[in-house]
Amino acid sequence: MASRILHRLRHALTKEGEPDGLPDCGSGVEEFPESSELEDDTEGLSTRLSGTLSFSSNYEDEEAEEEAPEGTGQDLGEAPPPELLGGASEDGEPGPPSAERQGSNMLTRQLQELWRKSRGSLVPQRLLFEVTNANVVNERSSKYVLYTIYLIRAGQFDKAPASIARRYSDFEQLNRLLRRRFGSAMAGVSFPRKRLRRNFTPETIAKRSRAFEQFLSHLHSRPEIRHSAEFLEFFFLSDLRAAQRLTCSGMYREALGAWANAHRLQDKLGACRSGHFLLSLAGLAVCHQELDRLAEAHAHSEQALRLLEAQDSHPFLAPFLQAHVHLTWMLGKDKRQAEAWLQRLQDTGLAGPQPPTLKELLVKQPLP
Repeated sequence: MASRILHRLRHALTKEGEPDGLPDCGSGVEEFPESSELEDDTEGLSTRLSGTLSFSSNYEDEEAEEEAPEGTGQDLGEAPPPELLGGASEDGEPGPPSAERQGSNMLTRQLQELWRKSRGSLVPQRLLFEVTNANVVNERSSKYVLYTIYLIRAGQFDKAPASIARRYSDFEQLNRLLRRRFGSAMAGVSFPRKRLRRNFTPETIAKRSRAFEQFLSHLHSRPEIRHSAEFLEFFFLSDLRAAQRLTCSGMYREALGAWANAHRLQDKLGACRSGHFLLSLAGLAVCHQELDRLAEAHAHSEQALRLLEAQDSHPFLAPFLQAHVHLTWMLGKDKRQAEAWLQRLQDTGLAGPQPPTLKELLVKQPLP
């Protein structure tokens, strides 16, 4: 088709440059080889083809497109050149046969319909559980396999994946607790059985790795289970315990990694409204402040205050406000709004005569 278009254009230009009365020699001229024509017209052809298929993202536009008469070009946004739609060219020669035009229009409509269906049936973002490593651990009194599981958001590049390390007994305990509480919902959930021997062969470890991935994915697909304390604490409770212990010992740099991983885990699991999430933000703010990373500490305290905006009686609110006022002042920012909020709590008696500092509350917070 490209060769035919270019030939007609050259034929028209030649015809315009001939003196009147000279015979038309176009019919007797041999066509140029197709390869040479494509080399000459590649850029021009791509320019004409660009924008031929223009799919609107507006649903009202889609309805208007469906009502447009076939072949008018209105269903394509911008009408393509006549020679590409099979109409008459500038030299008046007829375009391709009607069947070819109808086939082209049909293909375009099929592509548009496929686009609409695929856009309307987009799969929501899912959470993937992937066992990336399995190590056999030998201790004095026991031998077990430690599975490293990454939590990754599907459908996008996950800049900060979160990970956990669990052994078979941890999975077994989670399975037992959930079956006790959600008997009917757990009826169709399979769990790898314990073996009397060959537990440490590569084949067994590989099969269990895949089984644990499917087990966690199945649990996460059930709303009543994925929001339960048993399921959530399986992922981040051990990180919170370790982070709290390290913070109490003054090992802030080591504690920071545990607080950050617990924060990422809760974010991916959608547990950002719980007391555990506020505890993670408190840990991050305290550790960053102790390491003289004031901007990071300020950001985490600010995030916590946004979550506590309508909870004046929450025990974390006054400690977070105190820390936020101090960090805001250290960074040279306007602290009047936070001070007024803290003063209002003190005037109403919600803050207490002397509320604990964020660090004091952090180390004294009981964890199950």
